Amino acid sequence: MTYLILSYITLFFYSLSIILIFFYSLAQFNLLLNYLKNKKKNINESREKFDFTKESEIPYVTIQLPIFNEKYVVERLLKSISLLDYPKNKLEIQVLDDSTDDSVIQTKKFVEDYAKTGLDIQHIRRQNRVGYKAGALKEGLKIAKGEFIVIFDADFIPKQDWLLKTIPYFKNEKVGVVQTRWGHINRDFSILTKIQAFALDAHFTLEQVGRNSKQHFINFNGTAGAWRKTCIIDAGNWQSDTLTEDLDLSYRAQLKKWEFVYLGEIETPAELPAVLSAARSQQFRWNKGGAENFRKISQKVIAAHNIKLKTKFHGLLHLLNSSMFLCIFTMSVLSVPALFIKNHYPQLNVFFNIMAFFVITSILFFICYWYTFKNLRGGGLKSFLKYVSLFFTFYSIAMGFSFQNSIAVLEGLFGKKSEFVRTPKFNIEALKDKWRENVYLSKAISKNTIVEGLLMCYFLFGMYSAFVLDDFGLFPFHLMLLIGYGYVFIKSFKSA
Repeated sequence: MTYLILSYITLFFYSLSIILIFFYSLAQFNLLLNYLKNKKKNINESREKFDFTKESEIPYVTIQLPIFNEKYVVERLLKSISLLDYPKNKLEIQVLDDSTDDSVIQTKKFVEDYAKTGLDIQHIRRQNRVGYKAGALKEGLKIAKGEFIVIFDADFIPKQDWLLKTIPYFKNEKVGVVQTRWGHINRDFSILTKIQAFALDAHFTLEQVGRNSKQHFINFNGTAGAWRKTCIIDAGNWQSDTLTEDLDLSYRAQLKKWEFVYLGEIETPAELPAVLSAARSQQFRWNKGGAENFRKISQKVIAAHNIKLKTKFHGLLHLLNSSMFLCIFTMSVLSVPALFIKNHYPQLNVFFNIMAFFVITSILFFICYWYTFKNLRGGGLKSFLKYVSLFFTFYSIAMGFSFQNSIAVLEGLFGKKSEFVRTPKFNIEALKDKWRENVYLSKAISKNTIVEGLLMCYFLFGMYSAFVLDDFGLFPFHLMLLIGYGYVFIKSFKSA
């Protein structure tokens, strides 16, 4: 009797996880439909814009560059900023340098050299890192002269006409933010960079366009975008009580009815984390920050007046994005005992029809990601075959990250605070093979790695069980989990 009760409990949480993931996939499919409709009419074409042929319509802009120990990329960053096409008498550059190493001296020298060319550029230092990136941005905002605030992280390389293509959209005084799409200069460097680019491309096409086209909540992505200064202040300024200060301020601004403009047609190149330890720290911060923001903002979204029910629904799912990893991890771990329950309690077989929802979920994701892939990388049979390989690689490795990301989500939901850990930058193209000597790379093996190794063995056992029980229904799923956790486990040791 006890085993039967445990079986019911196991199958309940197993089924619940699958159903939650299924509903999330339906929301993603709805965003795909929005995205496809938007492609036909392109709402940005009809937006009001400043006429930059008139001197009187060119506004004052402040560019903020928050950096922390960026000796490998700061020169590239400052060079790209110095080349931006914009009247020098209407431009201010703040290098918000919280560095604690010798890169401070190097950065100061670069800033002084650019100042001699006539650029209004300042090297701004703080006594401490209170508030981390949010704190640095807030500090710089106190003395910013610009009506609009542009933010670039250290690994971004904006194109020369970036300001001329983005700032004009602030002509409409209701617009608080203009966000551009991230590009990836090292997309094809490794499997890791390929799957990161794959996931980010889906976010910046399907999700951002799908939400923005229907005036749902979207988020400023922390960089490669511009804010109206009065919008930042009106929304409550930068706050550092979550690890994703950009998502936090985005929602507070939209709850104040500020409008966001997303320019998916404008690509801002950047460099992806090239080693697993760097990708780990970034993923952990993003997923924990997302959960922290759900805890902080969800009630405000629910209680907000004059916001459509569908917009609230998409907003809550957006804030719960990272929580899908918790569902995936729960489903994965319970799938092995579920296999045995299925074969020992035939009367419970009705529960296993629920797996069909996960198959449908996978198909919906496959369709959604294909459209975004095709939009950026082109169609045709060759492209489709490449996509199929990349999709299943991404799907497997994403599940391999689900354990550490679930910990991040739980910490965020339960309010456990942690330090803002920066993602080390590499400048791989310039350094070639020397990038491995990067002094910011973590040599320590993540404490989660041992558990991920055990999970790899666990899902190998799940595959073995298929032969013992003569039931191969979950075999492909366990194979993908084995590949995902195996990749993360092995790469963790290699990157160390």
